[in-house]
Amino acid sequence: MKNSIIPIIVEQHAEEAAFLWLLRDAAVRAPHYSLKDLARLDDRVEAHIDGLRIAGEAGWEICREALGLEEPGEVFTAAVLALENRNPTHIEEVFAVAEAVPETVRGLTSAFGWVSPPQLQGTVKDLLVSTSPFRRRIGIAACAVHRVDPKAALQAAIIDDDPLLQARALRAVGELGRKDLLPVLRQQLRVKDDACRFWAAWSAVLLGDRGNGLELLKLAVASESAFRESALQLALRVMDGASAREWLKGLVQYPDRLRDVVIGTGITGDPMYIPWLIKEMEIPALARIAGEAFTLITGVNIAYEDLEGERPESFETGPTENPEDEDVAMDPDEDLPWPDPRKIQSWWDTNKGRFQAGVRHLVGKPITVEHCQHVLASGYQRQRIAAALELSLIQPGGALFEVRTPGWRQQRLLKV
Repeated sequence: MKNSIIPIIVEQHAEEAAFLWLLRDAAVRAPHYSLKDLARLDDRVEAHIDGLRIAGEAGWEICREALGLEEPGEVFTAAVLALENRNPTHIEEVFAVAEAVPETVRGLTSAFGWVSPPQLQGTVKDLLVSTSPFRRRIGIAACAVHRVDPKAALQAAIIDDDPLLQARALRAVGELGRKDLLPVLRQQLRVKDDACRFWAAWSAVLLGDRGNGLELLKLAVASESAFRESALQLALRVMDGASAREWLKGLVQYPDRLRDVVIGTGITGDPMYIPWLIKEMEIPALARIAGEAFTLITGVNIAYEDLEGERPESFETGPTENPEDEDVAMDPDEDLPWPDPRKIQSWWDTNKGRFQAGVRHLVGKPITVEHCQHVLASGYQRQRIAAALELSLIQPGGALFEVRTPGWRQQRLLKV
């Protein structure tokens, strides 16, 4: 067997697995990836990992050497092999890199989500009782991504002195639907650490709190918080229509918050905002995100329904070829279609009678358990994220559906 291994082929498997993981890491939050698309991409990742499995020790050695790049994709690939083989030495090597380079932790956590629960037994248990806060944090994350309740380990982590561990545990409370821990969450709303305070508020609101937790989310949206987008996604889903309108009116006064307002109208799901959204489609910087909000409410696919327009010739966004341009940020709306406001106005004039103002819609229909489950099975990733949140809000105390796990696992759960 050893003589039949071609090193260059094994190296290609390692490189492709790491590269494709980077693509799927972006895909789980993308507006144009469906569950079927994600599953196909995951099949490609899995095929290359399988090539590494078949290569045995030679496959591991190539992945081990690639760990020196200190990149999340390489950490993901090596971690999958190490965890599946339950090799303590290999696991230690992966953890050493992830702990030293925080940017790679995402890859490590993703590997725990990739590997099946039976293959993680023992490994995660050891992490949860470790003396290392970092290892306990990964253990909590591993349980959360598989929606397995770590029970006493979770409760201990919520009040731990390590803020990163505490923040991950507070987030897990909401993901796991631990309503019994609402009183503890409310106590944590006053902690100093921003991440801990946010995730305590996020979980509390997801589990039914409409008091101080919601106020903290609203403050996060109005600030420069790193959690602004996540706060916006949840806060508007729990406000009544009048409160949401007043809050959005307050935000619209600030030009640098207009994008949040556009996104927010889509989150409310209220068709009354459609005429305003069509006007915002005239503004190049907001056009595509306004189109996405329109789709989130109406369910209309702008590209498929021939409602697409042309990119404005003078509009520039993302990195340019100018070496003096210091803005290297990618275009956040790159994967969204350009809407044609005139075509969309015509569509709306014809179809607006199907939509009742004041009733929250998600992808074309009023929000119900059955419709949210349908969107989870057939929607695009951002729509699926919305559906998962809506389901948890309808049924507080249930686990939040995880839309980032391997596509084939989600398809089994959803029976599609």
